[in-house]
Amino acid sequence: MAALNNEELPTIYNLASSDPRSELIDRSTVGEDALQQIERIMAEMGRLRSVERKISRASQHYMNLNETDMRAIRFLISAKNTGDIVTPSALAKHLRVTTASMTKMIDKLESAGHVERTAHATDRRSLCLAVTEDTHMAAREQVGRHHASRFSAAARLTAAEREVVIRFLSETAQDMESSVNSVGEIPTPKA
Repeated sequence: MAALNNEELPTIYNLASSDPRSELIDRSTVGEDALQQIERIMAEMGRLRSVERKISRASQHYMNLNETDMRAIRFLISAKNTGDIVTPSALAKHLRVTTASMTKMIDKLESAGHVERTAHATDRRSLCLAVTEDTHMAAREQVGRHHASRFSAAARLTAAEREVVIRFLSETAQDMESSVNSVGEIPTPKA
């Protein structure tokens, strides 16, 4: 799909309709051409997030897993690829969940055939977790191929363009993190 150029931007990315009085963003020093480019960047970032959510939902549905389960599987796949040993406590720390929640999750993932527990090679009191080969291959086909397509887009850029993108993404993450930290925890809606 071609990038948004002169197409109508979704209202969420159009600052004139989403922040008409410049209460959130002071646009007084930004020219119209720059403003239109910035809105296109925001729209493309939104489109990227939308595609990522679509891929994530399809993968979760295909593998019958929730988002936290998928994060656990990705962590275990990375560990397998690098030869790292993962204990339940290491996985709980990575996912930022309690050990009780971790035990329940591991039980569920093991009974579904996604992970296996083995004895730790050097610590008899500890267990190791590993993703099963079937789940590894399914995740590779369902998620890995989609995420690998990012490489092609990055490879088409020049070195200088990649540096601009890196700086932009890094600064965007930093600014958003600062915003969250200054406002406080974002409340979750009640179900």
